[in-house]
Amino acid sequence: MNNKHVGSHNNYLVFGIPLLIILTMILIAKTSLFQINSNALATGITFDLLLTLPIVYFLLIRKTNIPKTTIIPLLILAIVICSAILPLEHQFYLNLFKIWILPIVELTVLSFVIYNVRKAIKSFKLKKDASVDFFTTLKSTCYEILPENVVMPLVTEIAVFYYGFIYWKKRKLNVNEFSYHKNSGTIIVLIAIIFIVAIETFVLHKLLVRWSHLAAWILTFLSIYSGIQIFGFLKSMVKRPILIENQQLLLRYGIMTETIIDIKDIESIEITSKDLEKNKETRKLSLLGDLESHNMVIRLKEENTLVGLYGIKRKYKNLAIYVDDKHEFLNQINNLQQPQH
Repeated sequence: MNNKHVGSHNNYLVFGIPLLIILTMILIAKTSLFQINSNALATGITFDLLLTLPIVYFLLIRKTNIPKTTIIPLLILAIVICSAILPLEHQFYLNLFKIWILPIVELTVLSFVIYNVRKAIKSFKLKKDASVDFFTTLKSTCYEILPENVVMPLVTEIAVFYYGFIYWKKRKLNVNEFSYHKNSGTIIVLIAIIFIVAIETFVLHKLLVRWSHLAAWILTFLSIYSGIQIFGFLKSMVKRPILIENQQLLLRYGIMTETIIDIKDIESIEITSKDLEKNKETRKLSLLGDLESHNMVIRLKEENTLVGLYGIKRKYKNLAIYVDDKHEFLNQINNLQQPQH
């Protein structure tokens, strides 16, 4: 039996056995036997879904490349299924698990992620020729230990609080780094948005509280959270400059958008503030669109990918950007494009 067949067989076991346990518990909950002895069977179903299932899954994946943290989404699925198939009067142990065990599991996973990120950053700092970037390090670390589909939402939320409230140290630019926020007016626009959100939240809270206290506080919470996110986005722009390194151009707009361009793939760079043609090949690095100006347009030989918030990807061939020191930026790109002798 070759390695490919062995791998396929292992995958069937890894996903087949947990699925079999889940289906068995659902079938038991739907049988007449459950109605006769519901107390004992409800307890058994709860413990099988919340304890036996994760333990069996862990034993199946412990020697594979599947991240151990995939136990968490499986556990959440088990909680959802348990809540759906068991009558409310038989959810005593399920509710205990939600209140006492689940928060501990979530904190453990978060601590594990933070520990690995800190370890990765320390490792990168030992390499003097490498540019340490928290957001990039956080992503690469989380992709190693978490399911792919949960990485970007989690990374974005962590980065918002990190850049907004933890990273206050002033960042000095290296010769190959370029700011894009000082002269573009973006910071002023984002600060204005935060003030508008604050004023509207206060006014709407006063109006809604007459109708429903719950609705008023939900809106207030969402507005405060939106303000925190915008503040985190704003500060990330200061801490994540555009970078030219290893024959590549790393274009960043805080943690909101980013793309990597190989220098050899650049067809031309034009210093211009003219309005752009609206088509699928031309995009702006900025999320603010027409609210923010640009002063350069990069045209590529081939299509590339722009990664936005929460990992949303869009294709482009022409990209409009703003660089504070546009002439030095263009000069460095042109020097790298010259044939090496």
